[in-house]
Amino acid sequence: MQARMKHPVFVLPDAMNALFALNKATESHLPSRTRKLVHLRASQINGCSVCVDMHAKELQQAGVPDEHIFAVAAWRDTPYFSEAERAALALTEAATRLADREDPVPDALWEEVTRHYGEAEVSALLISVALINSWNRLNASIRQVVGAWEKAA
Repeated sequence: MQARMKHPVFVLPDAMNALFALNKATESHLPSRTRKLVHLRASQINGCSVCVDMHAKELQQAGVPDEHIFAVAAWRDTPYFSEAERAALALTEAATRLADREDPVPDALWEEVTRHYGEAEVSALLISVALINSWNRLNASIRQVVGAWEKAA
């Protein structure tokens, strides 16, 4: 396998800096585990093998048990996630699949999210979802190969 082109963030390094800055802006507002679960779930939905691989490994390195990582795609049916994490995962799915329903983020979901997170945390959550969706779209479009990212960096 080979990517279609050099990764756009290497072609336009200011874009990489901007994406990294967005990530940095969210770090102090959400637990790392929540951010990585969100990144993994959106990446699964979008079929981004690079990000699925990367974020699963990050969760492992952070000490998250493998059965929790393996269950992210079926988070509704497992006991491994807190109510706050479930709200974050539900918002991730809704904000990733915008075209799947007339009201992409229904009021009931919003109320559940804001029950667990304050304004800064919700902002960080939304930015995290938007950011990982950006990475997923870049990687999927150029057919970025798992493992090639580390070699190019």
